[in-house]
Amino acid sequence: MDISFLLNGESVVLTGVAPTVTALDWLREVRGLTATKEGCNEGDCGACTVMVTDADGTTQALNACILFLPQLDGRALRTVEGITGPNSALHPVQQTMIDHHGSQCGFCTPGFIASMAVAHVNGDKDHDTALAGNLCRCTGYAPIIRAARAAESQPVPDWMTADRRFFLPQISAGGVGGGEPPMIKPAGVGGDKPPLGDALHPRSSDELAAAFTANPDATLVAGATDVGLWVTKQMRDLGQMIFLNRCADLQRIAQGEDALILGAGVTIARMIPLMDDLHPSFAAMLRRYGAAQVRAAATIGGNIANGSPIGDGPPALIALGATLHLRQGDTRRAMPLEDFFLEYGKQDRRAGEFVDSISIPTQPDRLRCYKLSKRFDQDISAVCGCFNITVEDGRVSAARIAFGGLAGIPKRAAQVEAALVGQPWNTATVTQAMEAFAQDFTPLSDMRSSASYRLETAANMLKRYYLEDTGQTVSIMQVQP
Repeated sequence: MDISFLLNGESVVLTGVAPTVTALDWLREVRGLTATKEGCNEGDCGACTVMVTDADGTTQALNACILFLPQLDGRALRTVEGITGPNSALHPVQQTMIDHHGSQCGFCTPGFIASMAVAHVNGDKDHDTALAGNLCRCTGYAPIIRAARAAESQPVPDWMTADRRFFLPQISAGGVGGGEPPMIKPAGVGGDKPPLGDALHPRSSDELAAAFTANPDATLVAGATDVGLWVTKQMRDLGQMIFLNRCADLQRIAQGEDALILGAGVTIARMIPLMDDLHPSFAAMLRRYGAAQVRAAATIGGNIANGSPIGDGPPALIALGATLHLRQGDTRRAMPLEDFFLEYGKQDRRAGEFVDSISIPTQPDRLRCYKLSKRFDQDISAVCGCFNITVEDGRVSAARIAFGGLAGIPKRAAQVEAALVGQPWNTATVTQAMEAFAQDFTPLSDMRSSASYRLETAANMLKRYYLEDTGQTVSIMQVQP
């Protein structure tokens, strides 16, 4: 397939691109831009972090190791070499890293610089969150955080805003500084059909529906935060691939009177401010979903469609009573989200059918989400429990409770819900309902947790919900006397 994008302010047009070549491999092996490092090769360490700017001017940090080249089509990419300005002028975050001794061996430093430069251009001062996906094993984080803070008041260099001036269907090919750049048209934009080759790049859900119907065994690629590892770790041949990042209608967000509708292509990062307003506990959990680089790429549709029993999105959405909308060609159907998961590795999805959107009913905020993992940030859940319990006149009138990590699929706690509904909302009811967890779940033991620990902590999450609901402080981030 043919693609075009900006690289450090200069236009790049590639023909015959192999769809599974990662941005990291291409940068290092083809372009010789070796400052971007390969560490984990799975999106965990942040050594490969790069800046990517979309056509709407949104700039994000992404992991180049699991970013396929076709995902860059129509976007602007900057590596640490392009964060440095004309005549080797240092970016403010580069200078403050020097001033505050933020680098020792230097292997992780280019990734830190990219993440810090993204935060700087976006005016983001939550450095702990912005840098949670960048690991350093020798410097320690204190001087790096000091460097990020020191750069806050510095103006954004002119060369760092040049990428935001490009727009589709035209991409600026100009370098940093100097003159009006010529314009090029990226492949497949406007009236021209994109060269298909080994991969398809539909521009709408209608085109996707036609392509997937004709190629029902194709691999769908949205953010590639999961699929990328199939290539980098499992060395799998993905066969026919269909990239979804150009399907703008899959990225729609619509707030209606009765429901919030999220297109399957909405990223976790875009969901967070929505949930801040509607269900803050869900937003807090989403901030622990991977790291900033992962959240900027991962989509809620992909999080659902891969059917993982430990995905953090489905338990919360199930507790909220979300409806899943699927499409196969011109046929559409909807189902309660919990019905989509049949058993481990199996979902109710037909050949050529894809997740189109998710709708969340408008409701008062009674949702609380509790994620248990060995690390607070950027870790897989051992147990993820989400509770949505309605209390009227001192009695439980409704309950939706869903868990990840306790079964082969995200699953509701039906017996626990039954033990609560109709009962007084008090300690005795909660204590009795906690015993019902053993009727709902028979968890497994693995490297993250034992079965008994999972069951005990799941029950304790219900107690935590009750204590929090009745005004007691239960934050695990606070020390109580």
